[in-house]
Amino acid sequence: MAVSPTKPEDPVSPLPSAVAVHAPGVLHALALILLYFLLQIAAGTLVSFVASILEGFHHPDLSHAQVHQHVMTLLQQPDSNALLVILALPLIALIMLVLVRRSWPTLWALPQPPGFGLTAPIAASWYALAVLVGLVMPPLGGVLTQWLAHGHEVTQNVEEISRHASGNLRLPLAIVAVSVGPLIEELMFRGVLLSALMRRLSTGLSVTICAVLFGVVHLGGLHFEWYALPNLILLAAALCWLRLKSTSLWPAVLAHCIYNLFALIALFATT
Repeated sequence: MAVSPTKPEDPVSPLPSAVAVHAPGVLHALALILLYFLLQIAAGTLVSFVASILEGFHHPDLSHAQVHQHVMTLLQQPDSNALLVILALPLIALIMLVLVRRSWPTLWALPQPPGFGLTAPIAASWYALAVLVGLVMPPLGGVLTQWLAHGHEVTQNVEEISRHASGNLRLPLAIVAVSVGPLIEELMFRGVLLSALMRRLSTGLSVTICAVLFGVVHLGGLHFEWYALPNLILLAAALCWLRLKSTSLWPAVLAHCIYNLFALIALFATT
């Protein structure tokens, strides 16, 4: 049964009818997620364009094809990719946060859907449970993935960038991957998208769709290795559960942060 913010006995849903009118639709939520990933692509394209112009000024004797080849070689270096993530992702996240905040100011801190849950949970113990989820999911998901992959190595793009990045870039890259990424992804998926889905569908179906979409959009960063998908779906379902049961987005954000931190610690310990 869908969680309804319109029940009169619900003390945390002020002005439910007015709020529902201004709540995001599913297509709007999907468009925001698409925009988030398109901005990441646009950031890489913009950096490539600017680098080509600068390289052309510094080496006017080179042909356009030679400049392009030199820039592509430079941008494919691990440190270049790490710097792009460090500089671009916080800016993109800020753009998305401002966009969501200005589009639905009344939903920002509303605990129950269609609110986004950027408020304290019903009990502080949910933070402890979020830590537990963040610690348990990496090994559990790793076992599941390795069982499906039959020994094939599965790594995300950010893990590959981190592995080959210079030592002085690892810490800022880890900070961005552990804090900025989870915050904006939770707002997009467990905040806007889940709330939009629950306006029309049951809670179970909404969680299922939200979890599957979360897994699918991350497959590109996993080189489209399908056997990583169940792990991502399981993680997303656990994050949806935290969001709905705690009536807050913050436990899901914390669990997601710890999940990423666990993966990076394991990576750095072996390199």
